[in-house]
Amino acid sequence: MIDHLRDLASVREATDRLLAAVSSWDNAALAEPSRLPGWTRGHVLAHVARNADALVNVLHGLPMYQDGATRDADIERDAGRPLDVQLADLRATADRFQAVTEEPADWSRTVELRNGVTDSASRVPFRRWVEVALHHVDLGAGYELADLPEDFLLREIDFLADRWSGRSDVPPVTLRSADGRDLGTTGGTEGGPVTVEGSLGDLLGWLAGRGDKGAALVTKGGPLPELPPL
Repeated sequence: MIDHLRDLASVREATDRLLAAVSSWDNAALAEPSRLPGWTRGHVLAHVARNADALVNVLHGLPMYQDGATRDADIERDAGRPLDVQLADLRATADRFQAVTEEPADWSRTVELRNGVTDSASRVPFRRWVEVALHHVDLGAGYELADLPEDFLLREIDFLADRWSGRSDVPPVTLRSADGRDLGTTGGTEGGPVTVEGSLGDLLGWLAGRGDKGAALVTKGGPLPELPPL
């Protein structure tokens, strides 16, 4: 059962952790490449800030972004800002997101995100937690997938596994943790079944196209499937 209040507390903790890490940087550190191809750390922080505003739109029943081109242009526009401006924006947008979640609302209602995707409003706080936490890892600043809470890792693995489920370009896959827990299945029905086993961080990295993209995982029944871009 989704507990949006607990997730909102996790969002605040993740945001504070990100701000504390970034606050020790200088402008030169912002210009360094992130782990996301083509993006500097400044791009990542600009995206995190703009995503908060986008989710405020979602909770208010407005389009998440005006359109894809505007979203990309806003990130590019904000990527090169100095550290103090980036930090102020991150704090202000986090506060705006927090404020809208405190308004009286029906958390069971359906909201619309990007590209016509719909979800329960109660899942929006977890989606925000994912944005803050994974992009903190993307900064390459010493915070890694293995540092994420187990509850977060399990939930995001489950979410991404569902996203890949039914895909004809992905063979049937059984996910298993390093300690032997069955974490469900994903992929389609064509081809031989493959079992993919590893730490929760490595499994999430593979499903999300991050880290070493599954180099540390153990497979049975065939090679590690190559996942299409998210």
